[in-house]
Amino acid sequence: MSATDRVEQRPAQRSQQGSRLQYALAYLALLTRKPRRKLSRPTPLQWSAGILAIIASVTATMVLIDAPSVGIAQRLPQWLIASFDRISDLGRSGWFLVPIAGVLALMGLFVSPALPAMSQRVLAAVAVRLGFLFSAIALPGLMVSIGKRLVGRGRPLVAGSADPFLYLPFGWNVEYASFPSGHATDAFAAAMAIGALWPAARAWMWIYACLIAASRVVLTAHFPSDVLAGAIFAGAVVLLVRAWFARRGLVFARGEDGRIRPMPGPSLDRLKRIARQLVTP
Repeated sequence: MSATDRVEQRPAQRSQQGSRLQYALAYLALLTRKPRRKLSRPTPLQWSAGILAIIASVTATMVLIDAPSVGIAQRLPQWLIASFDRISDLGRSGWFLVPIAGVLALMGLFVSPALPAMSQRVLAAVAVRLGFLFSAIALPGLMVSIGKRLVGRGRPLVAGSADPFLYLPFGWNVEYASFPSGHATDAFAAAMAIGALWPAARAWMWIYACLIAASRVVLTAHFPSDVLAGAIFAGAVVLLVRAWFARRGLVFARGEDGRIRPMPGPSLDRLKRIARQLVTP
């Protein structure tokens, strides 16, 4: 390659990098644009009633179920505990976030102004859906990872007993980071987010999330109230993220009955055609 060829390639490379930056900025502009649609919101009375119901259910679980559950878990067969130990490893958010981030990175790497306008719009629709999944799964997990260490609730058997009211606030100690359960939060956030986009997958995702939650109790890594609180918090954050996207006319729309539903996405055949366009010189 001659020096002249290298000089000619540099402006082209800078132009391609600039176009990718423009795509990234346009994507962020979509997520941060002003709301375009109004959605009904709960009244203050409904908010208060919901919060009180959550507090009551979590507190009742702490008082009535947490301590006995530890004794039950300790008496379970070893093969069952070993099985749940393997299941529990699937409850980390990285199983979802890493592939999503990888696909977004690949899209940003291969996207080109040379693509037809329709293909670019389809890729934008896919990117927004992946952005919803990433946000809905990552946000509750991140918030719980910080909050649980500030709450400082002791894990089962951390002090040799099943006392569910053992706390060391602001200790930032992993042994005192039981409430809420991070695994349960991640699993239910993934179940809610994926189920919101693909309703047909809801049943399978709920089974997955419940198995992860049960595994944390069986392994005496958490009390039942920990996983209950994680599930509730994850569901609340996912619903808020969904509402954020729906108000901006992204991914979701409100039907005539007032319910928020996913918009139709690109077909698999269309995605295959675009993939061939991306990899074909």
